[in-house]
Amino acid sequence: MSWRSWSAAELGAAIALGGSLLAVAVPAFFRNLSASKLSEPIEGLDRLASSALAYAEVHPQEISFPPPAPLTPAQVPRGTRALDPPEAWEHLTWKSLDFSFEEPHAFAFQFESALDPTTGVMRFVARAHGDLDGDGAFSTFEVQGERHPGQPARMLPGMFVDREVE
Repeated sequence: MSWRSWSAAELGAAIALGGSLLAVAVPAFFRNLSASKLSEPIEGLDRLASSALAYAEVHPQEISFPPPAPLTPAQVPRGTRALDPPEAWEHLTWKSLDFSFEEPHAFAFQFESALDPTTGVMRFVARAHGDLDGDGAFSTFEVQGERHPGQPARMLPGMFVDREVE
C-alpha cells in the first residue's frame, strides 16, 4: 500500500473541518467547566469573602462583619442541583452581603463571624457544603478573613478543602 500526499484542496478541507470542530468543542468545554459543580463553591466563597471585606470597609467600627448566617439552604442538596424557595436568602446577613442564588445550585453556604474580646480582632469564616454524589458525606470548602483594630480587613491566604469531589 502506498501513501500519496494530500492536495492543497484536501489539506484546506481538513483544516477547515478541524477548525469547525474546534470552534464548537472549545466553547462547549469552557461552558461545561464553568458549570462544573466544583466551580460553584469556589466562586460562591469568593463572592462572599469579597462582600464581607467590602462590608468591613463601610463599617470600620469594632464589629466590622455582619452577624452569623445559618446554613442556607438548611438541607444540603443531595447529588443534584436544587432551586431554593424565594425566602431562603432573606436573612439579614445574606442581604447585607448581597448573596443569594437565583438558579439551581449544589452547595449550601454558611457565614460565621465573631469578635475576639481579648485582642479586638474580628474574624469571619465562610463555608460551602455539598453532597455531590448524594451519599450523605459532604464536600467542604472554607475561606477566612479578619480585621485587626485600626487596620483594613483582609482575606487569610488559602482555602480549606475537605473531600473536594465527594
